[in-house]
Amino acid sequence: MQSILFAIGEGTFLTGSAVFFTQIVGLTAFQVGLGLSISGVVAFALSVPMGKLADRVGPKQMWAVAAALGGVSYLAYPLIHGFAAFAVIIAIQATIESAGSAGRGAYTIDVFPPAERVRSMAFMRSALNIGFTLGALLGGIALATGSRTVITAVPLLTAAILGLNAVLIARLPRATHHEKGVVAPERKVTPAALRNRGFVVLGICNGVLQSNQILLNVVVPLWLVQETDAPHTLLAWLFGTNTVMAVLLQVPAARGSDTVPGALRAVRLCAASFVLSCALLLVTHDTVGWVSIVLIWLGHVTITGAELFQSAASWGLVSELSDPHRRGEYQGVWRLGMQFESIVGPAAFTFLALEWGTTGWVLIAAIAVGAAAAAHPAARAAQRYLAAEPAAVTA
Repeated sequence: MQSILFAIGEGTFLTGSAVFFTQIVGLTAFQVGLGLSISGVVAFALSVPMGKLADRVGPKQMWAVAAALGGVSYLAYPLIHGFAAFAVIIAIQATIESAGSAGRGAYTIDVFPPAERVRSMAFMRSALNIGFTLGALLGGIALATGSRTVITAVPLLTAAILGLNAVLIARLPRATHHEKGVVAPERKVTPAALRNRGFVVLGICNGVLQSNQILLNVVVPLWLVQETDAPHTLLAWLFGTNTVMAVLLQVPAARGSDTVPGALRAVRLCAASFVLSCALLLVTHDTVGWVSIVLIWLGHVTITGAELFQSAASWGLVSELSDPHRRGEYQGVWRLGMQFESIVGPAAFTFLALEWGTTGWVLIAAIAVGAAAAAHPAARAAQRYLAAEPAAVTA
């Protein structure tokens, strides 16, 4: 329920965020993009510090406080006038989001037994997709009214929903690190997460494979519009297919990924899906009619498969290869790769596909294969590192 509620709140605003920022606030598209880039840099810089803070104050407390502050931050949106205020607010939200993600990730690992973690996260991911769909419907209704007053009120609705979400988080059951509480002396000398080089490299590999989101949301839509003869209305069917697959197939796709070997198997399946998707999409530049439509749809289906397997692999690897005494910090390090991908990936992958065509698609596939290949020795190195540390025992 909590996951659905959060996604409804976020999805309601995100659906009309472009309209809100350009038509209500009066920003240009470039200013919106620049603000989002600033947000990404802030999130990248604060990932590890916020993870360490989560370990000190308790993951659940950190998550609950961040959720409440996140809701409050949306109350400022109707007051934004100009780029400077926008940049400040979105940077604050990036800070809050970094704190909340670190707390949520560590708490989720803490609260579930090892055998149930990945499956539980898969159910939560499915719930998030349901919530985002419902939120998109609410946001779409607001946009359909064409009313400036209604659109201005959307962030206020989001604030209210996220406030309720914070209350639900505060009432969640206690977990291993719920309290700041007693910390064993040996835990204080456990090496920092950044010293686990295998884990750092593994996080970067995961970030590269998470670039499936860039293909889904940025590259494929632009490719369809600019490089193929497929009707633009196909985009709605593509996103609809992605949502249905994410809701119905995430749990089956995550099966067996609760161990390091099982998670690495999911990594290989993710890379294979990447390659197949790129192979399907690159030929649509020269196809016509229904052939283009079918190939683009299949390409979108296969890259959605990459999304499902990458998510499963990510949950399994971060769950099994995090020091249980520094889970918040390990969450922060894991997010470094994800943040780096979000900063570099959109421009790089869009350039490769739209400017270099077939060669670009082949390079995108090769990048995914390279990341998957590097993930295997990195995972083994992370395992050896934890095994060599007396304090880093399985929890």
